[in-house]
Amino acid sequence: MSGTLSLPRIMGHRGAAASAPENTLAGIRKAAAFGASWVEFDVKLTADRIPVLMHDDSLQRTTGDGRPAADVSLAEMKRLDAGSWFAADFAGETVPTLKETLVLLLELGMAANIEIKPSPGEDAETVTRTIAVLEQVWPGSASTSTPAPLMSSFSLESLKTLQEQSPNLPRGYLIEELPEDWQAVAERLGCATIHHYAKAVTAAQVAETKAAGYGLAVYTVNDPDQARELIDWGIDCLITDAPDVIARAIA
Repeated sequence: MSGTLSLPRIMGHRGAAASAPENTLAGIRKAAAFGASWVEFDVKLTADRIPVLMHDDSLQRTTGDGRPAADVSLAEMKRLDAGSWFAADFAGETVPTLKETLVLLLELGMAANIEIKPSPGEDAETVTRTIAVLEQVWPGSASTSTPAPLMSSFSLESLKTLQEQSPNLPRGYLIEELPEDWQAVAERLGCATIHHYAKAVTAAQVAETKAAGYGLAVYTVNDPDQARELIDWGIDCLITDAPDVIARAIA
C-alpha cells in the first residue's frame, strides 16, 4: 500500500455531501459523476469492531437512531436508513462498511482520504481494524494506478498508531486552529500533509505550512469566491461538499 502522494486540486467531502447523503456509496458515486478523482470519508467502528463510514459518535443525525455507533452491531446498522434524512430519493441507502467502500473506489478508479474518526477510547483500535481491511482489499502499488489512501485524523494517538503499524501509508494532520507546535507534531508523526479548517486558516499560515514543505488541504470549501482566494494563497487541495461547483469556480 505504499506509494508517493500527490494531492488533487479538488476532493469530495464525505463523498459529495451537498448532493447526496454523506459517507454513503451513493455519495461516492455522485462525486465520481461530478468528475472528482478523490473522496474524503470518515471511519469508525461498530460494536462488533467493523470499520464503517460514519462521522458522528451518535447515529441520530444520519439514521434517526439515537444510539452511539460504537454500541450498534453491523447487522443492526445495516437495517437503518442512512439516506432518507437527506432526500426521499436516497431512501434505503445503508451505512457502508470500509470494505464495501474500497471495492467501489477500485471499480471507479478513485483515490481516498480516509479520516480516522474514532469513537471515544477507540483511537488505536480504529486504526488497527482499518489497516486490516486495507491490507485485505487494497492492491499493492504495482497492481493499480490509484494511489494508496491518505490517512488523516485529528487524533494524535490515531496518527501515532498509523505511523507504527503502517508507516508507508501517507498521513495527514487535521487541524482546526493551527497550534504553535504544529510543525513539531507533524514531524514527530511523519505527516505528509496538513489539513486546515477553511474558516480559520490565514494567508500567513498557508505560506508557513507550504514553506515547511507540507502538502496542504483545506476543509470544507463550498463558496466559489473563497475557493479562488485559497488557490491564490497556494492551497494544494480544496475539500468540498460540492466538487462540481468548486471545480467550475477554479477552472
